[in-house]
Amino acid sequence: MEQTKALNALEPFLALTKSATAPRAAADLISQATSNSNTYVFSELLQTPQIQALSQSPDYASHLKLLEIFSYGTYADYTSTTNLPPLNDAQTLKLRQLSLLTLAKDPHNLSYAALQQSLSLPNARAVEDLVISAVYAGLVDAQLDPRNGAVHISSVSPLRDLAPGSIPSMLNSLRMWSGRCTSTLEDLEAQIASIKATAAKRHSDKKAWVEQTVRLVEQEKMTDMGVHTPRNGSILNRAIARAQGQRFGKRGSGSLEAGPDDDEAMDLDEEELNDGEGSSGGALGGPGKKRANNRRKL
Repeated sequence: MEQTKALNALEPFLALTKSATAPRAAADLISQATSNSNTYVFSELLQTPQIQALSQSPDYASHLKLLEIFSYGTYADYTSTTNLPPLNDAQTLKLRQLSLLTLAKDPHNLSYAALQQSLSLPNARAVEDLVISAVYAGLVDAQLDPRNGAVHISSVSPLRDLAPGSIPSMLNSLRMWSGRCTSTLEDLEAQIASIKATAAKRHSDKKAWVEQTVRLVEQEKMTDMGVHTPRNGSILNRAIARAQGQRFGKRGSGSLEAGPDDDEAMDLDEEELNDGEGSSGGALGGPGKKRANNRRKL
């Protein structure tokens, strides 16, 4: 959008070149075009025959050089070149704005100190004012970072012309960018393949675990139904023995024979029974009468 606007702003000056046959008229046209607030691209004006004819004029060849700097140069190029026409305030601001677009290619050029040196600005406040004017003109999207003394530019408008001989270097940059993209895609494909392999292995392990679980459940079901394997045969025998002991033994023992403790318990019971009979006999037959106590042993 900004490029179309700039091209439309240049159209009246392109029409005036047809009548600018004299070197003085062509030089004045360059001054008017570069001072206009909406013109930022000048390649079409630079290529017109009337403007190119200034290279043959000793008095106005410097105006042609000035237009070249506005097309693809920087403010540093202007200050380092001698015998150029002086700039008015509008031209100075525009050339610094266009130079900011060129410097934005390298973030190292966007510190306050570097911009002050490259654009011949007196202080950090002047740097901030220039960046703000470029943002309002739609030339850049940028943020000021006074704490770190830097300008962060996220995008620039395509309003700079290509310098002669810059296409080969641009193609080289595009090839390098394409190589980085290819390398990145290869790395992504390798990571995707690794993720798929890991997922497949995890799925296989989960499937094997499920099959093992089902097999163990089936074995447990067979055990509950009375079908015993050699491994759980001994466990089943011990369980049966415990069950029999709980059913027939007095204290959970599986043996049916009475022990000494059982004999003593039976003797105590029988003594209590005999004492009770003696008491009742005394009541019936008189005191002092006793019966013999017979013991039985199993």
